[in-house]
Order: sequence, then structure tokens, then C-alpha cells
Amino acid sequence: MEPDDTWTSLRRHCEALEPGAELLTPVSERPFGIERTDDDRLVVRFGDSGETRPLWREQFVVFLEQLDEGAVPIEGLQPGVEPYASVLTLAPAYTADNDAVRYDSHATGGESPFLVSAAAARDPPERVHDDARLLAAVLERIDADEPAALDTEALTDLYVLASDTQHGADRLRRSARDPLLERLGPDQRLHGRYGTVRRTTRERQRPKDEASIFEALDDHGIPREWVTGIDRDKLDVVLAVTDLEEDDVYDVDEDVYVQKVGVDEDEKYTRLQGLADRIDDLADAEGEELRAELDAIEDRLEEALSAG
Repeated sequence: MEPDDTWTSLRRHCEALEPGAELLTPVSERPFGIERTDDDRLVVRFGDSGETRPLWREQFVVFLEQLDEGAVPIEGLQPGVEPYASVLTLAPAYTADNDAVRYDSHATGGESPFLVSAAAARDPPERVHDDARLLAAVLERIDADEPAALDTEALTDLYVLASDTQHGADRLRRSARDPLLERLGPDQRLHGRYGTVRRTTRERQRPKDEASIFEALDDHGIPREWVTGIDRDKLDVVLAVTDLEEDDVYDVDEDVYVQKVGVDEDEKYTRLQGLADRIDDLADAEGEELRAELDAIEDRLEEALSAG
């Protein structure tokens, strides 16, 4: 493909990316998005630093000339060259695998391996926010107090969204734990708008090494047999390599539960876009009424906290 044709194709594919979609650099896996396309450059912004950088048309031509000579190994790409390789794979005739970027005139134009959809590009706090918003929307239209009366689709959505919100919120909670511990002194409490936290210490026991334990037992005249027993890890190895049956050595109880086996992130993202559009459409009286209601709720919370 001629350089002018490739450049035109690259610009077209960059402009067609869905809002929020990102590319990853092949080696360092830094996420970046396309900020704008110009006649002589693409401007990208790196998600991990906010840095913007131009990718020049002339440099793409240099990369194309190298591909005319053969594949370009990925592991040898310098940091400044990585974004060029990622963007180039948006064009149908340029492909990449774990080893190299290649020109293939017969390529049918599959999706770039470095392209991350807008739904997948969200960071963890955004995912928690979005899942909570979707869960709230579901709770608005169903009666969660009577789950047995819900149709199967609504019940499944309720379970999946509640699970996603719980796991995402728990990860977010853990990320806030260490900074809070740095600010909490002994017997100190920190107050937020919605609650209070304090430092708590729990003791967790784990056995010392076997020699230390046996020595302590011998010093106190305690028979070693009192603390020795079946090692489950060793027992599992025996089960795996012999004809010993599981029910010969284990009492097996069956526990039936619901397992989430899949999440349609694209459908969630599409639904979120619809909710965002509805919120944007809330104008004039309806929008003012909603804002007034939220303000009233916050005022009541402030009064309750002050009274406590």
C-alpha cells in the first residue's frame, strides 16, 4: 500500500474509533487515546500520565519503509516508536502477533490486538460508578423486595449487577485502606460525611516451623502425637496418584449456589450511554426538581450527622 493511502486509511480508522476507546503500546502496555487527527500528525494522550504527544506522518512513512523490508520485531521497539506500531495495526493491511508487526496485502482487516474498547478501557472507580448506576436503574423498575416474583431475566440482571457492584466496591474499599491507615493514630477516629472509621488490630496466628514447635512441646513434656495429624495437601496428592477414592477419606457435602459465569460489558456500556443521555435530557423543571430533591436529601444527612 502506498504511504499516502496508508496515511488516509489510518486517519479514517482513528476518527472512526468509538469515544473512550484506547490503544495499548505493544511492549510497555501504556494506554493512550487519539485526541485529534491533522494533515501531518496524530495527537495522542497517554492515560497513565495525561501526556500528549504528536505522531508524525513522516515517521509513519519511515515505519512503512521498514515493513517493506520485512517484519518489525515487537520486542525491539523503543518507547517512542511503540505508539506508531499500535496505530498502524488499525489499517487492514498491517497485522501483529506476539512477535512482530507485518505487512500483509491479503489481510482481511481483523481488529487490532492493541485496541481496547471503551467499555473495557474504564478504570476501576469508573466501573464501580457505572455498575452502581446500572444497579440503581434496575432497582427503580423492579420490586427487589419480592425477588421470587421477578421474571428470570430481571432476576439474573439483579444478581449479576449486585455481584459486580459488590466486588468492584470491595476492591475500591481496599485501595482506600492503606492511605487511611497512614492517617489514623491509635484510638483515633476519622469522620467523613457518611460515616466514621477507626484503626482496629486483629491478631492472626500461624504455626512456627515444625522443629520449633516440637522443641517447645518437648520442653513442656507434651507428647508430639497430640498435635500431629492428617496433612490435607499430602492426602490430596495421594488421591491424585493412587486408586484411593475421595469418599474413603473425605465426608463430602454438596453446596448448591448461583455462579456468575459471564458479564456482557458491551451491553452494560450501551445501557450506560442511554442512561447518560436521559440524564442530559433532564432539563428545565424536571432537572431542577431532581437537583432540588438531591439537595434536600443532602441537607437531611447533614442535619442527622450534626445531631449525632
